[in-house]
Amino acid sequence: MSGGYRDLFTVIGTSSATLTGLLFVAMSVAGNHSKSHPVIREFRAAASLLAFTNALAVSLFGIVPGNNIGYPAAILGVIGVFFTAAGVRTTLTLPSTPQRNRRQLVLIVILLATFGFELAYGIALLGNSHRTWAVAQIGNILIASLLIGIARAWELVGNWDTGILSSLTLLMGHKSRLEGLVDSHAAPPAGTAAGDEDARADHGH
Repeated sequence: MSGGYRDLFTVIGTSSATLTGLLFVAMSVAGNHSKSHPVIREFRAAASLLAFTNALAVSLFGIVPGNNIGYPAAILGVIGVFFTAAGVRTTLTLPSTPQRNRRQLVLIVILLATFGFELAYGIALLGNSHRTWAVAQIGNILIASLLIGIARAWELVGNWDTGILSSLTLLMGHKSRLEGLVDSHAAPPAGTAAGDEDARADHGH
């Protein structure tokens, strides 16, 4: 592995190790305050932990002199795919709601895409360890894995959906309430206009 990639994976490994430690603190906080279903909470925590562990393990094994980073990438890719499949089975056994189904579906698709591509690029490196384009893509995937772990940990702590659609929905809801509040203050009280017309009519007479 060239010096540039070695530095990259060193930074990824350091970041993932730090975030893994912070995740345990987040899990202890969420266990006391989270209102989500226990199985959903455990799946989010496990997904976040797996995302950080994935980045940590692949990075550490990748910077060992003489190692082919394709092996840890392929192994963690397989583990991630099986974990996601288990999450699908667990989710289907729970009482379903549209919001919960949407949130779980988005997470499952993201995890499958991440670990699926990681597995594919890992296999590519098993055939030829000098494919630098595959190493670069694995680096991108590990960075994405860190971001996924951070998003799931934040959702775990705050019991919030951090998805784009839910965020836009929340913002639109705040905007609608704000516009309604402004309109209520701007509009005259009910009957005021009619009262003014009656007063002007009486004055005319």
